[in-house]
Amino acid sequence: MDLAIAFDNNSPLPLHQQLYQELRQAILNGRLSPGVRIPSTRSLAKYLSISRTTVTQSYEQLLSEGYLTTVLGSGTFVCAQLPDDLLHSTPIESSQIITRSPIKLNRYGQVLSQTEDLPRIPAPNTPINFRYGQPAIDQFPLKLWRRLLSRYFYKDLSWLDYSTQPLGYQPLREAIARYLSSSRAVKCEYDQVLIVNGTQQALDLIVRLLIEPGDIIALEDPGYMSARLIFQTQGAELLPITVDDSGLMVKELVNSTKKPIRLVYVTPSHQFPTGAILSLPRRLELLAWAQQTGGLIIEDDYDSEYRYGDRPIPALQGLDRSDSVLYIGTFSKVLFPGLRIGYLVLPKNLVALFARAKWLSDRHLPILEQQALADFIAEGHLERHIRKMRSLYERRCQVLVQALNVYLGEKATILGEKAGIHLMVKLHSHLSDEEIIQHATQKGVGIMSAKPQYLQPHSTGEFIFGYGELTEQQLVEGIRRLARIFTA
Repeated sequence: MDLAIAFDNNSPLPLHQQLYQELRQAILNGRLSPGVRIPSTRSLAKYLSISRTTVTQSYEQLLSEGYLTTVLGSGTFVCAQLPDDLLHSTPIESSQIITRSPIKLNRYGQVLSQTEDLPRIPAPNTPINFRYGQPAIDQFPLKLWRRLLSRYFYKDLSWLDYSTQPLGYQPLREAIARYLSSSRAVKCEYDQVLIVNGTQQALDLIVRLLIEPGDIIALEDPGYMSARLIFQTQGAELLPITVDDSGLMVKELVNSTKKPIRLVYVTPSHQFPTGAILSLPRRLELLAWAQQTGGLIIEDDYDSEYRYGDRPIPALQGLDRSDSVLYIGTFSKVLFPGLRIGYLVLPKNLVALFARAKWLSDRHLPILEQQALADFIAEGHLERHIRKMRSLYERRCQVLVQALNVYLGEKATILGEKAGIHLMVKLHSHLSDEEIIQHATQKGVGIMSAKPQYLQPHSTGEFIFGYGELTEQQLVEGIRRLARIFTA
């Protein structure tokens, strides 16, 4: 153990007395806790560049006063029981207490302090939990992932060092660019890809660099609550745009009488939380709006890999002709949430700026995981894993829909069962959302209301059912238990 000791060269006290006082204070304030072993006189003298005699004198005084004790053959330790007169602190006169005024918060702090709950608070710890956004992590190929990590773990020690690539590990960016080009028709080169710590960081960088307080951001209503909170902390004015069966109602955006809209945030491939898919005509209409007004579009493509029955629609970014789209993707749903690796595809004229901001934010993500992920994609493991999981999730979605129809029938209206790993359900009941959640919890079922995802006041009764991590048996049993609430 090294001890940081501050000596005052101008003090009239000799060094051994200064050292004694420093050690005594460290014991009293808990910096040296009872029972901890302290350095030997030789090692402390060498560390502090003072004589061993000086340290010995200080230790002897502390030993005599009951602060230290020696154990033959083991060393010197802080006493487990301090002297009696030190166990009771001297009362502080009320006149000596300084009342601190409340710490002043900036806009960011004020917005967060007024938020009752942060987004994505898990549902109660119940045996069957329909929490959304959770993939089937038990299906992830752990042995393969371990082998890829080991490949670089012993190969060299570059992953222990600082990264020299501000955009992220280049082979990973190259692999992502190829993957997006083939699977999502995204038009980009690897030097347009910025590796980020998930969707949240990508959104945070965008608003910090592109939004001024008072700027208008249009977003889907209902929509992703976490994105809304990030926009609010920057002082943006939020403009809710209605979502129907074909996604964002672009006409509301076009006909808005508000001052110029700076950004539009959309989840076009699988609208969150309704599951609607933005139709091709509306995609083209949205891109035309951006080109005519100079507005920008944030395309959050959070789980587009999972689409059932219909042919995937190309990403907005791939249809863009005016560098209007900032494209966000993540591996949290495709692989596992703990990986915390996402990507932001940028117009070329913004890449250098975002790279600087990312560097200031966190320097870089862990290199070892980026190396393993680059090989996971390049060697075809990602596509094979997606095919496997798409089949699994489609089956689980079908089982959930069937269970809802069998056990709830007309009491449930199902939305968004053609993509993703969740669907939204309108439960027709006289009970409030809170009452339904409470009754479900009592029956061992965790569900989450969609009400917090709305920006404008909205009727209750809509719930988000995640099915990614639940087995077919759990899905059926969960709905069967839930149905008892409405048949009691």
